[in-house]
Amino acid sequence: MVSPVRLVRSAELSDAPYAYAAVVASGVRLVFLAGACPLEHDGTTAAVGSYVGQAEKCIENLIAALRAVGATLQDVVSTRVLVVSAERSDLGLVWGVVHDAFGDHDVPSTLLGVTVLGYADQLVEIEAVAAIADPSVDANDGSSATP
Repeated sequence: MVSPVRLVRSAELSDAPYAYAAVVASGVRLVFLAGACPLEHDGTTAAVGSYVGQAEKCIENLIAALRAVGATLQDVVSTRVLVVSAERSDLGLVWGVVHDAFGDHDVPSTLLGVTVLGYADQLVEIEAVAAIADPSVDANDGSSATP
């Protein structure tokens, strides 16, 4: 299946480890996901004190949330990565996990250092927007398949 997401790069901008823009084809549904948090199934915070461990758990939970709507990381249009730190090295550790998880599908992303997140001992949160095929739209012309 061809992804409805097209990543855009520009020779006029610096070479970054992510696309600068993403375009979504017509006739798809946008999926706005809550921030993926580093929470275990029982609600406890995973990998307390570890930026890498929490980033990995966030990716795991993001993949599960995407799966619940029939999507994968390849359907993600953009991300926002929040890290409780003022140190660029900590942000870099988290970014490494995110970048590795997305591989060649290096969507437009914003990486932010923040002062606090919602759960006790939480260091990382990853927000995402995805695009998935809309079965009620005719893929050939973008019109609604139902009257």
